[in-house]
Order: sequence, then structure tokens, then C-alpha cells
Amino acid sequence: MKTLGQIFESFRFAWRALKSNLLRTILSLLGVTVGIFAIIAVLTFVDSLEKNIKDSLNFLGTGVIYVEKWPFLADNSGEYKWWEFWRRPNASYNEFKFLQTNLKHQNGISIFASKGNFTLKRNSNSIGQVRLVGGAQGYNIIFEVNVDQGRYFTPEEVEAGRNVVVIGSEIARVLFPDGQNAIGETIKIKGLKYVVIGVIKKEGQSFMGTPSNDYAAIIPYQAFRKLYQTGTGAWFEVTSRIGIKGHDYDVGLVELENELRGMLRVRRGLRPAEKDNFAMNRPEALANAISGIFDIIGLAGWIIGGFSILVGGFGIANIMFVSVKERTSIIGLQKSLGAKNYFILFQFLFEAIFLSLIGGLAGLMLVYLFTFIPFGDLIVTLTIKNIVLGLGVSSVIGLVSGIVPAAMAARLDPVVAIRAN
Repeated sequence: MKTLGQIFESFRFAWRALKSNLLRTILSLLGVTVGIFAIIAVLTFVDSLEKNIKDSLNFLGTGVIYVEKWPFLADNSGEYKWWEFWRRPNASYNEFKFLQTNLKHQNGISIFASKGNFTLKRNSNSIGQVRLVGGAQGYNIIFEVNVDQGRYFTPEEVEAGRNVVVIGSEIARVLFPDGQNAIGETIKIKGLKYVVIGVIKKEGQSFMGTPSNDYAAIIPYQAFRKLYQTGTGAWFEVTSRIGIKGHDYDVGLVELENELRGMLRVRRGLRPAEKDNFAMNRPEALANAISGIFDIIGLAGWIIGGFSILVGGFGIANIMFVSVKERTSIIGLQKSLGAKNYFILFQFLFEAIFLSLIGGLAGLMLVYLFTFIPFGDLIVTLTIKNIVLGLGVSSVIGLVSGIVPAAMAARLDPVVAIRAN
């Protein structure tokens, strides 16, 4: 208890010392404030930008493998061999049915195709720039289509290619103004009548302007094939992709990928020595590539802020040396009254850490105010992780800056110290 009491008394001495030299305290913490602000502001902006970009990629789904002719990224050599990829066959409906029947490590599978710049009409109302999607059963699982009103297609409607449609919230708002109920009503797509059976929940615009279901009209895949030819040849204007959702863990996706590769090679009659003539794309590959870029930007933030913090650390160390010099006689008096070395050490060490923490808190407050600045569709958020990081860095800087002056104060001879002017 005596030791705890002395440590608490060290806190009190440190706090009184900071208050008694307020102007010097403020000037000393400016370097730390600027450094913490620079580092945490960059990390906050980078984290927010990364999160917004990854959220914009949600339209690709999560835990999904896509079978198509074009890979998302270049191979390990960094070369994107487009002259080989364009000759590959497109994914076909027969391959989809084969995989749907035989794949074991899947939680959902669908084939789909899409085409943009459509105009949908209902009576005198119309809306353009609509993305028309043809999706088989399971498309709503792959892309997590949240139907707010009505329902999704039944297997019978998909297989028969019936003229039914699930529309986005903006399409419903324009074609059915004043809150009219769209379910059961008829709209026209390419002059053909389609019955609305569902309205998708509003998603809003993403940071990168990636496709949103707000302006999407989804019809059965077989109905889409009545409008456009889809097939395996490279010359088809509209190509299809197969999406397979795996289990929500890495091992499950690896098992699915291995099983999928083996089945597709067998289905396409590839010999063991032949290369795959298909790509198996995972959205996580894009996310990992983005993370690598932002790691470099974050490192640049550390370097920029590190110089400011280094200057701030030297400033705190300088002030602590001055404080030791000013209070040498007081230190001698404390030691002559029985104060232990660790009491003197903690007294100055806590003072340095307090000084650095106050600077860090001021820097974090500036970053918090920075998050209120509008950046268009970019939402900037100061996370708990970055707050803890900022306080941790501040504490370490205070500890490192104050350890030498504090150790010098603790080792002072009480007789010599008490005689100091």
C-alpha cells in the first residue's frame, strides 16, 4: 500500500509541475500533436477509403467463385495474357446444370448474364440507364438480393423462362409514383410485357459508383435468352458467368475451388498437360490487391508523421532536462526526507508521459474534427483501433523521451542536490 501511495503521489507531483508551467507545456506538446494528427489522419483516411472501396465491391458477393473466360487479375508473372483469354469458351447453361447437379461443396449456384442501358416503360412513365439481368435460381443467394416487397422467382418460373421481373427501388419509384403498389403490375422491356413480382430494398449509391440493384431489373435466365443469344463461342455479344457460393471459411472455399476445377476440366475434356481454359475468380483477390496498395500509403503516413513525432519527442526530452535542472534542490529535499529512487523516477516519467498523452489527445481531437469535413460519397470514420494506436504511440514517445531525464533525477545525490541553486 505504501508503494501505491508513493506512485500516486508521483502522479500528483507530475500534474502540478505541468500546470505550473502551462505555456511551456503547450509549446512542448505541439510536436506530438502534429505528429499524431499526421499519422492518425492518414491512417483514418486510408482505412475509410479502403472500407468504402471494399463496400463498393459488395456487388460481386462474398465467398463466391466466378467461372468465366477473363481473370480479374494478371498471373504471378504480372502479365495479363489477353491474347489467350479471348479464345476461351464462355460459361454455358449446360455447364451450369452439370455443376448444379454434381458440386458438393457449394451453398448456392447460379448462371447469369446482363446488359446495360435499357429503357423500361409503364404507361406514360419510363426510366432509362437500367441494367437488365438474367439470373437463374440461386442468383438471389449469390448476390444477396434483398426483396423488400413481393418475392423472388420460383424454380418453375426460371425453367420455363416466364415473363416476370424483380425491379430495383428507383425503377419502382419512377414507374409507380406516389407510392403505388408495383406487385402484380405490368411493365415493358424491349416491347414485351413483364409482370412485376418483387421490388428490391433500396441500396443507395456506392462510393465508386459500382452497379446497384436500385437500377436493376432481374428476369429469369431463360427469359433473358429469348432476348439475347448466349453461348460458349467468343463471338456472342452477351456472355454468361457462373457464380458458386462456398462455405464462409477459407478451407471451404479451397475445397470448392479444387472440386470445381476438376469438374470443369473433365466437362471440357482437357488433358492433364493442357492449361485451364477458364478463369475462377474470387472477389477477395481484388480486395487483397487494394489492401496492398493502401498498406503502402499507410507506410507513407507513418514516415511523414514520424518526423513530426521525432521532433516532438526531442522537445519533450529537452523540457524534462530543464525540469530536472529547475527542481534539483526539491529532489534533494525529497530524498533527504526518505523518497526512494523509483519515486523520483516515476515523478518525471509520468510527467513526460502525461505531456505526450495530452499532445496525442489533441491530435486525435483534430482528426475527429477532420471526419466532419464532407468528401462527397466518401465516409471518413475515426475507428477505435486508430484511437488506441494514437494513444499508444503517444505513451511510447513520452516514455522514451522521459526515461533518460527521469533516470538522471533518480540518481542525484541528495546532499549535492539540496545545495543546488
